[in-house]
Amino acid sequence: MQQISSPQKQLRQRLILGGQPCNTGIYTMSWPFDIDGCLQHLIASDPALGRLVRRIGPVTLTPRTDEPPLDALVRNIVYQQLSGKAASTIHARLLALTGHPLQPQRILDTHPDALRSAGLSRAKTTAIIDLAVHAAEGHIPDAADMSAMDNASIEACLTRVKGIGPWTVQMYLMFCLGRPDVFPASDLGIRKGMARLYGLDELPSPADATDASIPWKPYRTIASWYLWRSLDITADALPAAGT
Repeated sequence: MQQISSPQKQLRQRLILGGQPCNTGIYTMSWPFDIDGCLQHLIASDPALGRLVRRIGPVTLTPRTDEPPLDALVRNIVYQQLSGKAASTIHARLLALTGHPLQPQRILDTHPDALRSAGLSRAKTTAIIDLAVHAAEGHIPDAADMSAMDNASIEACLTRVKGIGPWTVQMYLMFCLGRPDVFPASDLGIRKGMARLYGLDELPSPADATDASIPWKPYRTIASWYLWRSLDITADALPAAGT
């Protein structure tokens, strides 16, 4: 089977497992929906997924529902393609330069060479500056406004920024806004988890994965979390497919 791509794997592992704590520790962390009802639905809707839910146990992740989007998106950019420890060090250096919580003008007032001295690549520096420009011009809504927007509108807004694509937006929707029904079908970890769940010899295509996820609606965010967590369990410890 294909390996999970590095940018997705590193960031996703940090998000799923809790990752680096937020520097200030001030952000609310709760699912904005009934998590118990969600688990009951997933168990009832798909026997295979239900066995996985019982094997892994309760959801141990909660989203940062009021973290400023600028902070969350900058952190996600920093963590792309890096180990958690290296990314945490670079992120801390960046915040030492720009202050925290992040303000777009303070980022823009910091010379690009100074940003790069924190350990950022040229591409990440460009992405963070472009994000700050969009934020300074009022094109990045705050957390309260984001919470009132639908998923498609958020994606249309954020993907105007260099370095932010649909997958990054999906991670933001899932792990910051706590949207219940986000399904990143192109994520290789999702497809690998689904192949293990159903005992498939090949990875499902994104389209097939989406079709298979329909019974999990409207809680595919949580189903995705279980698929990702299943990759941390050895094959012999997983529930047998079809049993």
